[in-house]
Amino acid sequence: MKTIFSGFIAIVLVFTSCGPTIYNTPDAFDRAAKHRKIAILPPKITIQVKKNFSAEEMQKQQDAESLNFQNEIYKSLLNQKMKGQLFVDIMDVEETNTLLQRSFPDGTYTAAEVCKALGVDAVINSQFGLSKPMSEGAAIATVILLGTAPATNEVTVNMSIKDCSDNTMFWNYDHRYSGSLTTSVNSLVEMLMRSASKKIPYNSKAN
Repeated sequence: MKTIFSGFIAIVLVFTSCGPTIYNTPDAFDRAAKHRKIAILPPKITIQVKKNFSAEEMQKQQDAESLNFQNEIYKSLLNQKMKGQLFVDIMDVEETNTLLQRSFPDGTYTAAEVCKALGVDAVINSQFGLSKPMSEGAAIATVILLGTAPATNEVTVNMSIKDCSDNTMFWNYDHRYSGSLTTSVNSLVEMLMRSASKKIPYNSKAN
């Protein structure tokens, strides 16, 4: 039993991922070099539907996760900025959301409209998908019986940057992470953003 338990402890923090899919337009780095300030728009969130989960509860969960992930993106980029690796300024999340709520109370806007309202050179759009392929109880049983650690949390992200000068998307990042048992959704998002922030065309080491 001690051996099984030790193996379980070693496994619970395992996470897996495939390499990200990254798209750059031929002029992506030239476009990025002209920018001085960017904004992070509230991410769109999809969550695997749970039983007995009302539409209102789902919306509250999506809104909470959207703000959480928006802050994670900001924190990750700001960290790169503080290291001297990011050469563009990032609009504060609170300021971004205040301007959006003031200009678009119904939450509907076009890329051109949001660029004008925020007064930035580019905007980051993102979509996150959250799911639990296997319950934690089933995962524990699988670890004990088979010695393997199945995914209990999965996060997918699709992130893109649009140039406000002509509304052109010049960078896109697509990735998925899976975590086992004690790996939280927040930690998966943090790992995703650590990878994405190093690939973004505003990072001096990305080119």
